[in-house]
Amino acid sequence: MYKRYFHDVVIAFESILANKLKSMLTALGIIFGVAAVISMLAIGKGAQQEILEQIQMVGVNNILISPILQDAQDTGEEGEKQQNKFSRGLTLKDVEAIREVMPSVKRISPEISYNSSAVLNGVKYPAKLVGVANDYFELYNLPMNHGFVFNEYQELHGVQVCIIGDNIRAKFFNQIDPVGQYIKFDGVWLKVIGVLDKTNISLTGFEEAGVNVYNDNIYIPVKTFLMRYQNRELVNSKLASQSTFMGFGRMMRFRLSGGSDPNQSVSKNYHQLDRIVVQVEETEQLNSSTDVLSRMILRRHSGVKDFEITVPELLLKQQQRTKDIFNIVLGAIASISLVVGGIGIMNIMFASVMERIKEIGTRMAIGAKKMDIVVQFLSEAILISVTGGFIGVFLGVVLARLIDQIAGILTIVSPFSVIVAFGVSAAVGVIFGYSPAKRAAERDPIESLRYE
Repeated sequence: MYKRYFHDVVIAFESILANKLKSMLTALGIIFGVAAVISMLAIGKGAQQEILEQIQMVGVNNILISPILQDAQDTGEEGEKQQNKFSRGLTLKDVEAIREVMPSVKRISPEISYNSSAVLNGVKYPAKLVGVANDYFELYNLPMNHGFVFNEYQELHGVQVCIIGDNIRAKFFNQIDPVGQYIKFDGVWLKVIGVLDKTNISLTGFEEAGVNVYNDNIYIPVKTFLMRYQNRELVNSKLASQSTFMGFGRMMRFRLSGGSDPNQSVSKNYHQLDRIVVQVEETEQLNSSTDVLSRMILRRHSGVKDFEITVPELLLKQQQRTKDIFNIVLGAIASISLVVGGIGIMNIMFASVMERIKEIGTRMAIGAKKMDIVVQFLSEAILISVTGGFIGVFLGVVLARLIDQIAGILTIVSPFSVIVAFGVSAAVGVIFGYSPAKRAAERDPIESLRYE
C-alpha cells in the first residue's frame, strides 16, 4: 500500500520536473511569502530586543525618587502652612533610612550630577560628573570593561577616584590604559580606577525615565562629590538656623534677591541629592514599596511634598506595547504573502487538472484509485510549496542579514520564525492543493478519456 502511494509521489515529482518553469513560477509566491515572514519577524524581534535592553538599562524594578523644587513664593492658605514647615530635601540620611527600614530594597544609590568639562593635556571635552554609590552600576546593568568599582574606604572617606565612560576613555586615553591615570574635572584631579563597557543602544527619548548617555559620564563616590564639588545641604542648614527670625520662604526671597524686593519669586534647589534610585527584589513589590516610600519620606520631610516618585517600568510600558503591535503587524502583512502564494498554487493546480484530464482518465482506466489521483496532485502541491519554503527560508535569512548590514536596523532571525514560516508554507500546500486534487479524483474516467 505504501509502495503504491510512493509511486504516486514519484509521478508527481516527474510531473514537476517535466514542467520546471511552471512549477518555479508557482513556487515564487511561497518563496517570497516565506522570505517576507522571516525578514519581517527578524526586524520585529530586533526592535523588541532593543526596547527590552533599554528597559533593562532603566531598571525594571527601579523606583526613582526625584526632588521637586519648591517655589519661594507661596500664596494662599496652603502657602502659609508650607512657610511654617521646613524640609532639608533629599539627603544621604534619607538613603540610610530607606536602607535600614525597608526589607524589600535590594539595592539603593543616591545620585548627584553636574555638567562641565573634563580636561587633560590641554584637551577639553564636555562631560557629566555623577556622584553615586557602588550599587548604581548594578542598578543600571553597567558592566566594567576593566578596572574596579569603588571600595568601602573610597566611598566612606570621599577619595578622589573615578570610573569613566567609553567616550571619555577614547578621547583622553586612546593609546594608553586609563586605569591609574589622572583626569581633571572642573579644577579637581581624579584618579581613574575603572572603565565602563561601551553602550551602543540609542537612548533618545528616555532621558525623562532616568537614562543618559553613559559613555560620556564620569562617576565618583557620592561623598567625593559632596566634599570636593557641591553640598547643597550646608547652605540649607544655614537657612534653617536663621528661620527663627524670619519665615523660610520670605528669607529665601530676601537673601537670594540680594536684598531686593522680598516679594520677588525665586526658585532654589535646596536638595542635597538630585535623585535616589531604589531597586526592589520583585516587580510585584513595586506598588507597595512605592506607597511605603512616599509615606516614609513625607514624614521625614515634615509633611512637605518636595519630592516625586516614579517607576520607569510604567513609563516604558506603552513603548513596549507599541513594539509588540509593530511585530504583530509586520508578521500579519508578511503572512498575507503566504496566503497569496497559496491561492497561486491552487489556481495553477486547477489549471493543471484541466490540462491533464486525459492523463487522469488513462490512470483511472488502468486501475488507479481515486486516492491515487488525490495523492498525486496533492503531492505536487506539497512538493512545490515545501521546495519554495526551503528557498524562502534561505532568502529570508539572507535578506535579514542585508537589512542589518546595509540599513543598520537590528534584525534577529529566531528558530521559531523559521519553523513557523516553513510550517505555514507546507500547510499552504496541503490546504490549497487538496481541493484541485479532490476535483481531479472525482472525474469520470470515461468522460476524461473523451475530453478534447
